[in-house]
Amino acid sequence: MIDFSKFKKSLVLLESQFGHWQTLDESLPLWMREAVSESVIQRFETCYDCMWKVLKRYMKESLGLPEVPNSPKPIFRIANENQMLSSEVAQWLIYADTRIGTSHDYDGEKAKAALNLMGLFIEDASALYCKMSGEACL
Repeated sequence: MIDFSKFKKSLVLLESQFGHWQTLDESLPLWMREAVSESVIQRFETCYDCMWKVLKRYMKESLGLPEVPNSPKPIFRIANENQMLSSEVAQWLIYADTRIGTSHDYDGEKAKAALNLMGLFIEDASALYCKMSGEACL
């Protein structure tokens, strides 16, 4: 039995914090706005990591694939071949590159690009969660 709870929790927390970021009062001090932005990025990193790891396990246990690589990009390609993804695999590779960018000394541009991608990521990650878990999507 696959435990989807960490993936689900990380997705819910990301979605919540992203909502806060989207409605952030621009009159707040810069340090507060930056803190919320950094929190969204941190939650993206956590969600992304939970997502690809549970996807790997799902492909092994539920799809019965004997050989599943141990890195996200090849896993996304295999998931695409098995009609698991709601967007083109190229979009998932962008998520992978974004995650790599956030784990290194990112500058303001990488952070901004990551934040601009969050809405799409949340939609795609939610669809993948629902497909794997069998829960109804909202």
